[in-house]
Amino acid sequence: MLRRRPRPAAFLRLFATSCRRSSLHPSQPQLPNPAALPPPPVAKKVPFTVSAHGRSWSDPYHWMRDTAALDLAALLAAENAYADAFVGSAGGGGLRARLAAEMRARLPPSAATPPQPWGPWKLKPSHGLAQALLDYLSGSEKEQVLLDWNEVAEKNGRAFCKKLQSDEAGFLVFTEEDVNCCVDITSTKDFKYMTVNSNTRTSSEVFVMESDNVREGLWPIRKRADKVQYFLEHHNGFFYILTNAPVNDTEMTTEGYYLARCQAEKSLVDRWQIVTFPGSDCTIQDMDIFHGNLVLFLQKNGTPLFCSINMPIDVDVQEPKELNDLNPWYLPIPSNMCSIIPGSNNDFMSSTYRLVVSSPVIPDLTVDYDLRKRTFTILHQEEVTSLSANLGTVGKSNVSSIQQNLQLVETSQSWSDLSKLYSCKRIEVISHDGVLIPLVILYSREAHRYGESPGILYGYGAYGEDLDKSWCSERLSLLSRGWVLAFADVRGGGDLSWHQAGTKANKINSIQDFAACGSSAGGLLVGAVINMLPDLFSAAVLKVPFLDICNTMLDPTLPLTVLDYEEFGDPNIPAEFEAICSYSPYDNLSPGVCYPPVLVTASFNDTRVGIWEAAKWVAKVRDITCISCSQSVILKTNMQSGHFGEGGRFMHCDETAFDYAFLMKALRLDDITTA
Repeated sequence: MLRRRPRPAAFLRLFATSCRRSSLHPSQPQLPNPAALPPPPVAKKVPFTVSAHGRSWSDPYHWMRDTAALDLAALLAAENAYADAFVGSAGGGGLRARLAAEMRARLPPSAATPPQPWGPWKLKPSHGLAQALLDYLSGSEKEQVLLDWNEVAEKNGRAFCKKLQSDEAGFLVFTEEDVNCCVDITSTKDFKYMTVNSNTRTSSEVFVMESDNVREGLWPIRKRADKVQYFLEHHNGFFYILTNAPVNDTEMTTEGYYLARCQAEKSLVDRWQIVTFPGSDCTIQDMDIFHGNLVLFLQKNGTPLFCSINMPIDVDVQEPKELNDLNPWYLPIPSNMCSIIPGSNNDFMSSTYRLVVSSPVIPDLTVDYDLRKRTFTILHQEEVTSLSANLGTVGKSNVSSIQQNLQLVETSQSWSDLSKLYSCKRIEVISHDGVLIPLVILYSREAHRYGESPGILYGYGAYGEDLDKSWCSERLSLLSRGWVLAFADVRGGGDLSWHQAGTKANKINSIQDFAACGSSAGGLLVGAVINMLPDLFSAAVLKVPFLDICNTMLDPTLPLTVLDYEEFGDPNIPAEFEAICSYSPYDNLSPGVCYPPVLVTASFNDTRVGIWEAAKWVAKVRDITCISCSQSVILKTNMQSGHFGEGGRFMHCDETAFDYAFLMKALRLDDITTA
């Protein structure tokens, strides 16, 4: 499903200053010397009036919606030149290049992950069966590369699509008339049933049909209901369903998901048995199923957990069971601050489950868990080169020097991290309504200076997405210079209840949560906080931000507008329109006020967030806010890429180096080298 979300979260520096025009303290950020820069571009104005619910307002930059306009192309080119001049002078003119070089030096020459088997399938040998047999007997059989993403990224960076052709005429299986719905077509993991899931962001309807009898057509599992979701799998004659559906006809939807099942027969699918509720302090996020095991993705007090339950479930489930009554095995993970991403895990008959485990201080670990033996094996850890020589090693020294630095010892199966160099801790911050907001704080133990170090606050808070806190070697360029990084898990992201607490009329919670943690989706979040508290932050970076939310949500012809009614509200409803207007970043800029330096990034071919969102906001900031301060508000547009930027690891280093150089220059810290 398309979502209006940036690649990384938008982020802000934590520490505020006084008015940028009158700041005289040498340690406080000041504007760059105007004489050293060309004048910022000035966008033309074209009269245009917008009306809704009896209100009218002027939008002189509405013309930017025409992406084919030559004036827009010229404006974006001028903005890019201004942004390059602003950042290009940082650190005496070479800071961006130095940062990019640092980041590239930490990357291994190529990126590879361990192969994962899928059933008995084998590649056809390239040198004949006889040679293949000799290779097998001698143990010298080599892996064959089907697709090298490193090579593809270097040449192209985007994706390939091949059309599969057949002489057999197709036939209609399903039609969805509701434009608010997306349709997912897949199969159960054992391939015995095809499933069609017609879903919005908050509700779904599931249909199934037998894979070997598709002409019989689809049959529904449950009818659609508001705010009810269904996720279905098949095992040994039962459909297992993860849902938050009411337990009975009179009950409201449950707070989170529970696990139910029914017999896989058309006449019996309405006779559900509840297998287990997760418990008061735990939520079920997702599930995966194998011939011998069921894997549940859990969250307990903000901590991700995975557990395995032996299949089939033979216990009497006439009454719901406690999760622990099913004898779960909780998969060992390094800490409570890890990001955990399941591998492909496609093989239904396998007893091995793969996870990629990471944290701000743990480079990506690829781990295979044997669900039958209840053991695990570390297969691989991301290589990070050019780290300090004082990392030290723990345990046996029987691996390469790079892996020694990462303290990965396969034979000992110990978790490995860089916590001796970098502190990573989780605290809670009280928001405006008393709700506790999780905040993860990361800094270098050597370079951090208490009360003096600059800081960045990352935030997102939309679509139920978790804020990415996985390992990122690029951050070392900030950490080694003493920066503190903080990650705010504001409402609007996270699990079902946390997500809904930051949607529609509750979206203000996301904004207030972020402001509380400092004293876009991500870009929307940051833009709204800057309007609310322009003196709270010293600089900001908004990545492909959603800033013109009011005007965009009033236009149902745009690709994502109708789908986003469930996230931000329907402006055709007066109360929801007023809520959107109250925080829309473009519509709440304060005339004459000093705004902090802001880097806004955009992509010309973005189909999720239009290029005009960023361009209009920057133009209006320059027009109505403090003339002096707005010279440090810059727009950088990638004219080739879409919402997620260009592919390739090295290209991403260049983009991140631009962001970091901007922040260091804006805060007058561009002369600080690594510690």
